[in-house]
Amino acid sequence: MKFSIPRETLLAPIAQVVNVVERRQTLPVLANFLIEAVDEGLRITGTDMEVEVVARAPAEVAQAGSITVPARKLVDICRALPEGVQINAQLNDDKLALHAGRSRFTLSTLPATEFPSSDQAESEVSYEMNQGRFRWLLEKTAFAMAQQDVRHYLNGLLMEFREGQLRAVATDGHRLALAETDADISGEMRSVIVPRKGVMELTRILEDIDEPLKVTLGQGFLRVDRERVVMTTKLIDGRFPDYEAVIPLTSEKPLQADRGELTQALQRAAILSNEKYRGVRLEMLPDTLRIVAHNPQQEEATEEIEAEHEFDQLKVGFNVNYLLDALGAMSGEKVAISLKDANSSCLVTDTDTEAVRQVVMPLKL
Repeated sequence: MKFSIPRETLLAPIAQVVNVVERRQTLPVLANFLIEAVDEGLRITGTDMEVEVVARAPAEVAQAGSITVPARKLVDICRALPEGVQINAQLNDDKLALHAGRSRFTLSTLPATEFPSSDQAESEVSYEMNQGRFRWLLEKTAFAMAQQDVRHYLNGLLMEFREGQLRAVATDGHRLALAETDADISGEMRSVIVPRKGVMELTRILEDIDEPLKVTLGQGFLRVDRERVVMTTKLIDGRFPDYEAVIPLTSEKPLQADRGELTQALQRAAILSNEKYRGVRLEMLPDTLRIVAHNPQQEEATEEIEAEHEFDQLKVGFNVNYLLDALGAMSGEKVAISLKDANSSCLVTDTDTEAVRQVVMPLKL
């Protein structure tokens, strides 16, 4: 195997692929990239057996071949090399020699045959969609996924491919995030649960650009194909809870407030909230929303902002971090908070659209 490639042309794809490579592996070869030199250039693959990322890069290939090399060492070498340098690589026996300007490196290798082959399971259906909108869905919901919950199906993101629409839902049992966007989807509805790591890698490789994206569903996997990068993730086998049952109906007269003002008031009050429970109390006063926080050190913060509502002396507690996350997922100047009573969840939406819905469970203070 022998090829030549500019430093920047190699660094961009390997920097994308290295994120999927775990620092601690069960198999030594999982610490490596699989590099395949073919006529069109290089194909670089990284995997942790759950998520696989394949990136392509144009290169001058003098001799085709394939080998695996230590992933992080190759990335570190490329980052440390000066800009604009040409990297010449040649496989000599079981070592990969790299020449770049006046620098020389020799990397150990493992045979390409030891690298786990990607499971080319048969795809069931493919959709074309907008890359920017797909990434937007993830940004509005992914933060609400659970982490290491025994209910394994909560440690991921539900994606529902509906007629003309794509919906994403995440919940950790204390809050729920839902976002939906129009998409060129037809046929029966399909639901998949993408694991946390798959979602995180997707947010890394997708860009907020108006370009097409190919999404393929198969038996137990989801594959996303954008220009020069393909990511495949295994899916979580489980039944996602009936999330629609826990979304409160939008109130006819929800509380309405300026999103920026409310966010800043909550951030200030949070400073003196209980470090463990992060609780704040919302109190509805005439044309006013009062936010109160206190902690075991007998310290207290009180904030008041203007708000439109028709509640009478309602007081309800929430985790301030969850409220801030919900507000951060909104994009309008004003937000609507639908509340029923002190024991019910609240629904946070923009005042002009329900494309993004955030549900936060109450907290007893």
